[in-house]
Amino acid sequence: MMNSRFASVFVLVLLLAGCAVVPETGRRQLMLVSPEQEAQMGLASFTQIKQEEKISTDPKANAQVKRVGERIAKSVGRELPNAQWEFVVFDSEQVNAFALPGGKVGVYTGLLKLVSSDDELACVMGHEIAHVTSRHGAERTSQDYAVAGVAALTEIGLEAKDVDPEKRAMVMAAYGLGSSVGFSLPFSRLHESEADAIGLRFAAGAGYDPRAAITFWQKMAKASSATSKPMVWFSTHPSDAQRIANLQKLAPQYLPLYENAKTQY
Repeated sequence: MMNSRFASVFVLVLLLAGCAVVPETGRRQLMLVSPEQEAQMGLASFTQIKQEEKISTDPKANAQVKRVGERIAKSVGRELPNAQWEFVVFDSEQVNAFALPGGKVGVYTGLLKLVSSDDELACVMGHEIAHVTSRHGAERTSQDYAVAGVAALTEIGLEAKDVDPEKRAMVMAAYGLGSSVGFSLPFSRLHESEADAIGLRFAAGAGYDPRAAITFWQKMAKASSATSKPMVWFSTHPSDAQRIANLQKLAPQYLPLYENAKTQY
């Protein structure tokens, strides 16, 4: 049975063995998933989505998404491991888009109805692709592994000390809430803000106006104003107001990149 000292050493070794860095920001991240595993999971998920969702045959919608997506992919400026870019439009009223490891990108027709320009679409697709280039999904999976590992070690330690089962359950419940509110959710919001910043860089580098992210999110905020939302501390995303304010600060930084890049298209 592991004692507490061994458990602490085990967790430390786990953390040190799985470090990576987000190239665009320099932020260090816990990484326990290989790029190969990540790409395989992305391909499997995308294959399943294409089987379950209706794929749009609208030539205009498909041309727009492919046109913008290919420019964003080029703007990334580096090869992604095992990436084979694919851009698919799904026929659904969802106002949504996503990107998966391996370069798999989906955009819903509901989103295309809301965007008013390629610039706005580029800011959305840049954001989603930034999640992939930053390996946010693999980082979240790695964090889940670490949280589960610490929970298991805590349970073992409580059992070894013969802690009363009721008290043990209370400790584990507190750990679950604490790890969610104090660790997982803040990281999720960090990922969103990081993807906003990197996504603007990708969009601007592809010749799209980064200020379009502001107008898009203002429309999104208006469209969802009647929807009940959780408090920020319990949310996976920053509030609309926080996001818009952050984009208003970020966008001007990428205007020189945009002005230079747009001459190439």
